[in-house]
Amino acid sequence: MENPTRYTNYKDFFPFYLREHSKKSTRIFHYFGTIGYQILFWSLIFTQNYIFIPLVLLAGYGPAWIGHFFIEKNKPATFKYPLWSLIGDHHMALLMLTGRLKKALSDAGVKI
Repeated sequence: MENPTRYTNYKDFFPFYLREHSKKSTRIFHYFGTIGYQILFWSLIFTQNYIFIPLVLLAGYGPAWIGHFFIEKNKPATFKYPLWSLIGDHHMALLMLTGRLKKALSDAGVKI
């Protein structure tokens, strides 16, 4: 279902972002995409081999979009909020790594 709200700040956006990632499988696809694109992005920076540019995009968007279209069955927030979605990917990964994701999901209204 389309969200009619237009977010004007990241603080309000992030709970929506978490609700759009309610299924664990979707989040796992995002983690792999975030890790994969980071490896390729830094490889691009250090090697200046521009063949990494399409690979960065494919690694970042591919797993995330698979998670949304086939698992979560929703439209990626990237389409409306590209920068906040990128920040949200890293924020969600940080919460997972620090053991605070379950609380954040619960606070956002996601049933775990």
